[in-house]
Amino acid sequence: MNFDWHYFFSLFIKLPAYVPITLLMAILSMILAIFIGGFLTSLQLSTIAPLRGFAHFYISLFRGMPTLVQLFIIFYGLPQIFPALRGLSAFVAVVVGLGFKQASYLAEIFRAAVNSVDKGQIEAGQSLNISRTKLFLNVVLPQATINALPATGNTFVSLVKETSLAFTLGLTELFGDGKLIAGQSFKYFETYLAVGIIYWLLITIYTWLQHLLENSLQTPYRRTAHVINQSKEPFSEHRTEASLKTH
Repeated sequence: MNFDWHYFFSLFIKLPAYVPITLLMAILSMILAIFIGGFLTSLQLSTIAPLRGFAHFYISLFRGMPTLVQLFIIFYGLPQIFPALRGLSAFVAVVVGLGFKQASYLAEIFRAAVNSVDKGQIEAGQSLNISRTKLFLNVVLPQATINALPATGNTFVSLVKETSLAFTLGLTELFGDGKLIAGQSFKYFETYLAVGIIYWLLITIYTWLQHLLENSLQTPYRRTAHVINQSKEPFSEHRTEASLKTH
């Protein structure tokens, strides 16, 4: 096997220069997807049938269409219908395309997270005449956020990798730069292996940060559970001693 180790390690100096634009596209697309996904979730939970129907249609359309096709429609197709979009940059097209695409997945994640919250808590709050807005912000949203975080993190991981499709629109990012380097050197294995390792390192670092965030968000609930358990222990010990004396 003729593997050029020197060339392989030199790539870790050249390729990281395009990591910032890769992360910027992923972050902006994720922010857009979160806003649209949250809006679609509100439509899904609405009591108005046409709104629910629109949300279901959107989710079905964007989940069922390949990402690359959507990017081509936005970048090449829409300017033919709307002349004002002829100056649309590839960067904006990628952010919008990926954001609209991932919003369809986040909408389902958010809906499931909201429905996973115990309905008894909401009923208890309503019995105390607490407004629906306060119940959602103070009871439902914090718990739904924790429940949705793992799946939302997986969506962001997929989004980082999907930014590699930006090269098809002429935008040079991490994968695009690797493709250009490989075409010039003809050392495809070393180049694409280095690109894959850099993607893997990015995902590993993000996964570690996500775990830290999950632990920090779950800390108050762990403390509450610990206090409840401590309050139950004296009561259980008292009952045990009383039962022993009785017998």
